[in-house]
Amino acid sequence: MDAALRELIDRIKGDGKRLKLVFSKLRRKRPQELDAFFHSGHDKFFQKNSCLTCANCCKTTSPIFRDVDIRRISKQLKIKESVFIDRYLKLDEDGDHVLKSSPCVFLDSTDNTCSIYEFRPLACSEYPHTNRKNMHQILNLTERNAEICPAVASIIVNFEMRE
Repeated sequence: MDAALRELIDRIKGDGKRLKLVFSKLRRKRPQELDAFFHSGHDKFFQKNSCLTCANCCKTTSPIFRDVDIRRISKQLKIKESVFIDRYLKLDEDGDHVLKSSPCVFLDSTDNTCSIYEFRPLACSEYPHTNRKNMHQILNLTERNAEICPAVASIIVNFEMRE
């Protein structure tokens, strides 16, 4: 991750109280206004940046692997679902399948590409979830992602500057 993106993450991580305050203000926004704000910030960030310059999500967290993801990925890797689960996944405290370890075993650390990109889990393809409808429903997740993803951190920093 380049220095400017790292700085965004560090800025967000540096003050948990400030982050809580920002999200408290975001929770008071009308749902349509919240969606428009996040979608605009998402588009602006990704016009200039690529996930390949960072991959912090792949290096530090795990997506949830739904049953349909496990079936699709296993089929593409030509292994049984049970083998895929045994080899790569564990159940988390919520009973969801997640990776056994980080960074993601499918991440190529030399160029941040994904070896299963074309058939990756839905959670990966939707990450960082800042262009979804009904952002008000996932603000807790977005708050956690602000400490991982420079795109989310950038959107939050821009919100702070507007307020």
